Amino acid sequence: EALTMSPATSPLLDFDDILTQIGEFGRFQRRNYLLICLPVLFAAANSLSYVFTAGAPTYRCLVPACDNPDSPEYGADWVPRAVPGKWNKQGHFTPGTCHKFVENITEPWDTFPLDECTADNFTANSERCWQFVYDGDERTIVQEWGLQCQENLWKLAFVGTMHFAGLVVGTALSGYLADRFGRKHVFLSCIVFMALTGVAQALAWDYGSFLVFAFLNAVGTSGVYPLAFIIGVEMVGPRKREMSSIVLNYFYAVGEALLGLAVFLPDWRVLQLVLSVPPLICVGYFWLVPESVRWLLARDRREQAGTIIRRAAKVNRRDISVELMAIFNQEELEAQKSTNEDAGMNEAESERKEDQIWASVKQVLGSHVLMARYGIMLLVWAVNAIVYYGLSLNATSLSGNKYLNFTLVCLVEIPGYSLAWLFLRRLGRRLALSGSLLLCSVTCVASGFLKICALRWLKPFQYLSLPVRLILNTKLMFSGANWLVVALFLVGKLGITSSFAVIYTYTAEMMPTVIRSGGVGVMSTFARFGAMLAPFVPLLASYYEPLPLLLFGATSLLAGLLSLLLPETFHKKLPDTVRIRLWLGI
Repeated sequence: EALTMSPATSPLLDFDDILTQIGEFGRFQRRNYLLICLPVLFAAANSLSYVFTAGAPTYRCLVPACDNPDSPEYGADWVPRAVPGKWNKQGHFTPGTCHKFVENITEPWDTFPLDECTADNFTANSERCWQFVYDGDERTIVQEWGLQCQENLWKLAFVGTMHFAGLVVGTALSGYLADRFGRKHVFLSCIVFMALTGVAQALAWDYGSFLVFAFLNAVGTSGVYPLAFIIGVEMVGPRKREMSSIVLNYFYAVGEALLGLAVFLPDWRVLQLVLSVPPLICVGYFWLVPESVRWLLARDRREQAGTIIRRAAKVNRRDISVELMAIFNQEELEAQKSTNEDAGMNEAESERKEDQIWASVKQVLGSHVLMARYGIMLLVWAVNAIVYYGLSLNATSLSGNKYLNFTLVCLVEIPGYSLAWLFLRRLGRRLALSGSLLLCSVTCVASGFLKICALRWLKPFQYLSLPVRLILNTKLMFSGANWLVVALFLVGKLGITSSFAVIYTYTAEMMPTVIRSGGVGVMSTFARFGAMLAPFVPLLASYYEPLPLLLFGATSLLAGLLSLLLPETFHKKLPDTVRIRLWLGI
């Protein structure tokens, strides 16, 4: 009976019935699903590329009297005597970045390579330097445009803020355009725009142009994952939708982890080009990937939808009924004629729905209970964004190899999404959200506490001789403090990833149908604004090293406890109106 209804009446329900005949996830869907997942890899990599392109390399002041003018060595033995610094928790010396000790002109001494610098060659006073020695071959925008030292750290963090500002603009713009002009065309446009602006970013001529292209690149990047998600969900049957969303998240995590390859691409321009040029191949998707059938049916383009359905059935080697295809064999002109005849009715219906939306918004604003719950949700969304992106950005400051640490922090999202799926099915929405946030809180605080203990334990020994410090360093390594901090950090990222996955489902189920899409959009946009603060959080480590982790833990704890005040929505009917929502108690 559903198949005999007009497309204007129930097109989306018809397509679910169609999928039972052509296959919910046959070879046709698998091929196209893989194709839409591939650009997600590069979108994920572009979304965090600024961690390395705008990252601060390891450097110290050049000491002309001691450094080899042809090949200065960052970690030379004499550096602690010529450059102020500190002994970090690993027990080795970390020189300061922008100051060096003033040379003792009253003490005669030879310069390199005739003699080695000693403590007597310098005074206790320090001075600012303007030439630097870098550790390794890493080259970022810091060397390119002279962004060294404390006063320029905000410029590096501001690159991330511009990126998140681009995400806010791009997410809203791509969603609107996709509803109006189709999923496929906007999806491909976002991919190409992301690639071209990424190339332009690699060719930037100054800091200002780099910021502009970073913003534009984020605008393009922001549309790739959401539209791939929509296309993937709309092409499969109801029983495969959970799987399609989870697998797409796996691709996103792997794409982020690809940035770990920056260890082999130390030049920021080369890295950005490697991430931006390959997606241009996706121009071929114009002929390979079909438009969303659901969108075509919603637009009364039955002839185009029928063509795709027949092709899908052929590739999946499935037979479709004559009755079914009769619905889609009508010409486009007939569908257009039907649309024109109902134009006045549709306009009136649109006005009625718009009035219904505004009435629902007024009801929400007039309910203290709903306003309190939505206020908690806004806070939880903001905390999720700040902690999620803050942990990703803070990964490069962990002890050990920063490229390996960053890769692990990205890959741990895969079990995080799996954990969210398990929590949602076993614990319900409220406990899944609160449990994920509390898991993140406990591990972040524990990791910060270990850093505090390590700093206090080493402080009395910082002035001991080098052999003693080496022994302490070995002791620390065998005590497991380093890897335990990293392990707790990874579990924290797993928890916040699970929380982020849960909150999308939870928010959608708490919203009445008439304002569900807009409500989730408001929450997501608010989270993007919160994410703009994330690039600045790691800078707090320059004042007190454990502070970022303690801040992440404290905010996650607050959000996790407040989320327990929210109602449970698991196995409850989705509310269509605000009145029904209040009556159901959700």
